[in-house]
Amino acid sequence: MKEIRLHGLGGLGTVKAGEIIVYASVMEGNYGNSFPFFGFEREGAPVVSYVRLGDEPIRPKNQVYKPNCVIVLEPAVMNAVDVYQGLKPDSVLVLNTTHTDIDKFDIPPTVKTVALVDATKIAMETLGRPITNTTILASFAKATGWVDCKYLKDRISQLFGEKNVDAFDKGYELTKVIEIH
Repeated sequence: MKEIRLHGLGGLGTVKAGEIIVYASVMEGNYGNSFPFFGFEREGAPVVSYVRLGDEPIRPKNQVYKPNCVIVLEPAVMNAVDVYQGLKPDSVLVLNTTHTDIDKFDIPPTVKTVALVDATKIAMETLGRPITNTTILASFAKATGWVDCKYLKDRISQLFGEKNVDAFDKGYELTKVIEIH
């Protein structure tokens, strides 16, 4: 079973991103579950979404404490939350950032793969607003290969339309994947 923790702010599509990952997994014949955790629900407040993927039915419905992958939809979250907490060995880190150099981050030794993308810039250019979920999903897919891009894009198109598919495609193209440990 693979466990994913997504960090974002209310209004960025953090919860919906987790649901789209599960959709893609299920369409491939696998299993998945997703659920959010947040305090007072309001735009701009910290939001965490938990995802589990596997080839057998998934029973746990609790928070993900030891993720195989962490996805950060909003860079400011890294100043307020320890997004690295509990990362398993050989984990994947997907960051929305303007930086192209991983030396800017204090990445723990448990991280094996880092994906960097300026999802905010891509969203602004493509959608006209800073909703980063569809762009960051492309980075996740490129860095992990855990779900098929076809199913991610199908669901994105169904939910949000073709501009968001364009944001996904641009995000995939511009994501820099770095193997570090």
